[in-house]
Amino acid sequence: MSKTILGIYDLTEARFLSGASLTLIDGPLELGWRHSGLTSDFIADAMALPFSASKTLHADIHHSIGYLSNELIENAVKFRQPGKIMIEACVIAGVFIMRVSNDIDIETSQRFQDILTKILAADPSELLIGQIEANAASDATGSGLGLLTLLADYDARMSWEFEPLGGDRIKLTTTASLTLPLASNG
Repeated sequence: MSKTILGIYDLTEARFLSGASLTLIDGPLELGWRHSGLTSDFIADAMALPFSASKTLHADIHHSIGYLSNELIENAVKFRQPGKIMIEACVIAGVFIMRVSNDIDIETSQRFQDILTKILAADPSELLIGQIEANAASDATGSGLGLLTLLADYDARMSWEFEPLGGDRIKLTTTASLTLPLASNG
């Protein structure tokens, strides 16, 4: 099995020369949902800090970065195999870029690639509306709403790299970018 890349290929080439680099490691506290929120809040606080001269701009940027960060980290925690979750984040020329790497199993990898292929071949806004309606009709929750919201409402650019590691493990690297709302009038 060879490496598979879906989405915006150029994002896989992004280099993080400055910013934040974090590693979440399993331990006695066990990685869980609370780590997603705490880590994404930290990233949003750190990355939005240079924009604090304008309270409105800072709040908008903090929210956008926090939402994207939380979605990526939450999915890494939820679908991972035991091991590390590597997180990198930076702001370059008004664009927030984040990369999250973790191991998943082959079955999860295939299901996710099938979902991504469908999402990338359609209009994310239409898929989001359809998924919201489907969830409302069945009282379901989740079902990719976060990913669809990032693509449809936040205009996130995303790539997913699936790299076989041997055995049942696949290294999944998700890279996303958001153009930040840089207001000139603060």
